[in-house]
Amino acid sequence: MTTPAALNGFGSLISFILSISALRDWAKLLIIGSFFETCRRLLATLWSSMIDSFFLTASFEDYDDSYKWMMIWLSKQPSWKNVRNVNISTSERYLGNVPRSEEELDPSGKPKVSYLPAVSGSYTLWYKYTWMRITRISEPIPGWGPNNRDSLNISILARNHDILNNILQDAKKAYQDAQGSSITIYVSDSTNCWRELATRRKRPLDSIILDPGIRELVVEDAQDFLASKRWYAERGIPFRRGYLLYGAPGSGKTSLIHSIAGELELDVYIISLSRSGLDDTGLSELISDLPERCIALMEDIDAALHNSLSREDPSTPPNKTAEPIPIPIPSPGLPTHTTSRVSLSGLLNALDGIGAQEGRILFATTNKYSSLDPALCRPGRMDIHVEFKLASRHQADKLFRRFYLPSSPKTPADDDQEPNSNPAQSHPNGSTHDGGSSNLIDLGVPENIVDSPLSSPSACSEKSERVAPTYIGTRHRGHAPKLSSEQLSALAAQFASAIPEREVSMAALQGYLMSRKSRPLEAAREVSAWLQRELATKKAESETKS
Repeated sequence: MTTPAALNGFGSLISFILSISALRDWAKLLIIGSFFETCRRLLATLWSSMIDSFFLTASFEDYDDSYKWMMIWLSKQPSWKNVRNVNISTSERYLGNVPRSEEELDPSGKPKVSYLPAVSGSYTLWYKYTWMRITRISEPIPGWGPNNRDSLNISILARNHDILNNILQDAKKAYQDAQGSSITIYVSDSTNCWRELATRRKRPLDSIILDPGIRELVVEDAQDFLASKRWYAERGIPFRRGYLLYGAPGSGKTSLIHSIAGELELDVYIISLSRSGLDDTGLSELISDLPERCIALMEDIDAALHNSLSREDPSTPPNKTAEPIPIPIPSPGLPTHTTSRVSLSGLLNALDGIGAQEGRILFATTNKYSSLDPALCRPGRMDIHVEFKLASRHQADKLFRRFYLPSSPKTPADDDQEPNSNPAQSHPNGSTHDGGSSNLIDLGVPENIVDSPLSSPSACSEKSERVAPTYIGTRHRGHAPKLSSEQLSALAAQFASAIPEREVSMAALQGYLMSRKSRPLEAAREVSAWLQRELATKKAESETKS
């Protein structure tokens, strides 16, 4: 009896609600709005499906090499110069540090600007009769400093993936051509991601003067390792190789790494263990994110793990002249305090743990070989240990010969542009480069004191213009006299005979020769006096420290 009454009450409520005209209008609007929203979503889905059917979309992140490929490829497209909104750049970040031809230089000798996609803009481009749209996006990264992460999106009106593959192949070739004579240096940022720092010219191997066999040992071993990937895989051995370069400061450790990177065409990834905020987890992430073929560089690994140690080895005489470092490092000096939290166990696990990257070559340098933990130096982590000693007479002889080698001969066009009467081409001693006998000998006159010859009142103005100016100091553009091979050999032997075995570094000798870059006779004659002063200074500093 109660159920029909409840149903009657519910029906009465519905009848009351429907009797309100406003509610009926709201219901109509709800139905109509739902219909249009459903149609809108259906059309959007159909449009998206149609776009996906006719367009290929590719995304490139700036931490990947393909991003640099595309940026270089876009900068070389002729039609890109007609885009109305671009970023103008004279930086060599994307174009590569390669020698530019005369056609690529403006009359002032400066490189031309490059056109890059502007951030947050879309552009259209035609490539082999194919239409494409390019969008570059930059998003801020949380953390200290103005860090941004860029990405490049490309939409191509094509159904076949062949056009995208062709673009990637062309972009990779353009990148390889641009990087043909340079290597790229990478460092890590606060988010433990690799960032490009700079590009550096490849350094010829023959420019590194070491004891016989050292250079060949490291280069040939690295080349054999890179060609042995299948051998490692067949035997289940991790495809990794490590080299520990130890010895006196300024002996050429970093220079050799720079030269090997160019010879093997590998980029350099600098791992700074003393970087602020770096811990074991961050170090493992950095090493696991290394590309398969690269050089990982850890400089002064002893100072990074033992901050209480000084960089100078008490058993090694201190050197006033620092080793020239062609590869820039974030922290060249000795940090007295660091916020890095990297432990020895964390470093060991990162080098050969389960997450360690394979295919990379690790170079570590140290001046305190005895202070390293044996676990760090064992095979599998540091496979080959190479000692770098102070300069020998053999190295001094080779350095002198290379320093005073004659420059490459000029072309006839260069000779026409630089007449012999040009005072700027006069030798600091007053002799001109006219190809005569004055270029074959050094008159022995110190370059830092040059007396201007007296001119008679009856001398013509043309002759007076040839008089070399009086100056004090060492000109960087000063020309060394042209020496015959016999003269150069004799001077090199004289220079090397004055150098004591294993007493001074190659960096110190190079600094000495740089101060006499155009005076080989003076360099060979005064090296003994310079060595006495240098060794006396080192002895005094050593006694002060002790």
